[in-house]
Amino acid sequence: MRRAYWSEQMEAAYRFMSQMLDYPVEEYGEPLAPLRESVAAEALDVEFSHSLIAGRHARLFYLREGLIRDFLAVARQMNEKGWTLRVEDAFRSREMQRDGNLMASVLDIVLQKVIWETHGEVPAPDLLFRRLSALAATRPKVGTHMSGSAIDVSVLWSADRSEVERGGAYIELSELTPMESPFVPDEAARNRTEISAIMRRHGFIAYPYEFWHYSKGDAYAEHLTGSGRPARYGPVDLDLSSGDVTPLLNAGESLHSMEEIKRHIALALDRLT
Repeated sequence: MRRAYWSEQMEAAYRFMSQMLDYPVEEYGEPLAPLRESVAAEALDVEFSHSLIAGRHARLFYLREGLIRDFLAVARQMNEKGWTLRVEDAFRSREMQRDGNLMASVLDIVLQKVIWETHGEVPAPDLLFRRLSALAATRPKVGTHMSGSAIDVSVLWSADRSEVERGGAYIELSELTPMESPFVPDEAARNRTEISAIMRRHGFIAYPYEFWHYSKGDAYAEHLTGSGRPARYGPVDLDLSSGDVTPLLNAGESLHSMEEIKRHIALALDRLT
């Protein structure tokens, strides 16, 4: 049952990503603004992850300027509830996304899950690519972190900094990962629902296939709400000195060649054995 659910959800996520490749974007060109400074100015209790992406890229906690007020409203409402938002990830550059997709800590887990899915068989590269495409955007056009419109979050109890139960920690990669997974405890399901309700109240829409990912104003959010509007935020390059953005060219092209995927599968298999 768990194996079938994992396969079904990963295929649904892959189809979703394929739909997002065709979703219209009318880029506003809106700059990005730093979250840390915005939080400090409002004296809100928010934490930020200290980990590096792929062991080398410092995380860039930036969102589009037009989303800052809503982000602060989310953080404030969580503080009022006795919760502290921890931002795990926000804007990602092309290099961050590319390196993050194939970092060992992610690829090894995904490979183990796909071997489990295939009853112990080593997966074909195209199947692993489909699973990676569902769990980690392999094209800028569908990577809403690269649009400066998405955040990955954890939620803590403010009093003791323990994590609010959601059925797994960031970044859980299993049949527990989809937002509506039937395999999480009741308490975790209730917390997921309540956190998503707070986020949605301020316009941040939950990605159905990861319980930590929320976005606003991009293709995911417009599609999931059935707004009928084109996305106003697409993948961009960021000038850190000014916050200015430049739309990425060839945003629909894969960040990885199949040869690169095959090479990383071989490396992961070596690590597992």
